[in-house]
Amino acid sequence: MLRLYHFPLSPFCRKVRLSLAEKKIEVELVEEKYWEQGSEFLRRNPAGKVPILRIDGMILTESAAICEYIEDLYSATPLMPRDPAARYEVRRLVSWFDDKFHHEVTSKLLYERVHKKIASRGFPDSKNIKEGAKKIKYHLDYMAWLLDHRRWLAGDTMTLADFAAAAHLSSLDYISDVDWNRSAVVKDWYAKIKSRPAFRSILADQVPGFPPPNHYSDLDF
Repeated sequence: MLRLYHFPLSPFCRKVRLSLAEKKIEVELVEEKYWEQGSEFLRRNPAGKVPILRIDGMILTESAAICEYIEDLYSATPLMPRDPAARYEVRRLVSWFDDKFHHEVTSKLLYERVHKKIASRGFPDSKNIKEGAKKIKYHLDYMAWLLDHRRWLAGDTMTLADFAAAAHLSSLDYISDVDWNRSAVVKDWYAKIKSRPAFRSILADQVPGFPPPNHYSDLDF
């Protein structure tokens, strides 16, 4: 069986978990306290980051590369289109959420509110939190614009781009940092993603000391 070293509120880990679950690939989840930077952990990934996937005797790191490897290995239930232009758009949006959204929003909200406390790295920076709360509005509006023109974020079918976005937003929703009333089309999109069987283990996540809000696992919000 595959083994995934992960942290429940890591959007990068969640993206990999969603990809595996959508393809109905069984995986053993091993929670990793990545902030401790233990020697065994660093042997698996000298970069000191999760996720880390053990598969067929290999150790894979970097979530985007892992997801594309899974895509190449398991062709059933494709999450990448075959058309080169469509594949580019998926990759562009995955990068948008894993880079721009992560830098401007996730790192400012989730890391300040949760990761700092868990890792004993001081108190939340209110300036960062205010900046993240401001920036997420821009990103939700951009998603709304995309979804006004498309059925899913990257086109007519659900792709890895949708899972990348949902991974970040679900992590933030765990701490009630997403205003779902800002856009009905984004809320409807998330409801569709949230209702998929692949999302069940995500919605069952629990982080000690940080109970999720009641709506977090409610498929009807």
